Amino acid sequence: MKAGLLVVILLGLSVASASAQGSVDKGMKVYAESKCSMCHSIDGKGNAKGPLDSVGAKLKADEIREWIVNPAEMTKKANADRKPPMRAYANMPKEDLDALVAYMGSLKKK
Repeated sequence: MKAGLLVVILLGLSVASASAQGSVDKGMKVYAESKCSMCHSIDGKGNAKGPLDSVGAKLKADEIREWIVNPAEMTKKANADRKPPMRAYANMPKEDLDALVAYMGSLKKK
């Protein structure tokens, strides 16, 4: 009985991990399609003035989401002064937004 439960748990973790990786992969695509690299860079690709390499280590998912949909408010909270100000993506489809947040959250380079 315990072995069966362990298999179910491990399968569940495997499915969750695959689902999370799928979200990250989709988020990479959303990042590219949204032309985020015009203002930001990842792994040295894009605009070096806005590196996002370790954003996932610095911000929680809800903070990343707020930067995407309400950057003006987050700029005030963070006392940021980068010009030009970030454009709001408040109308991004939820599935794309969730995927982009997952991708940004996965960026934890030190």
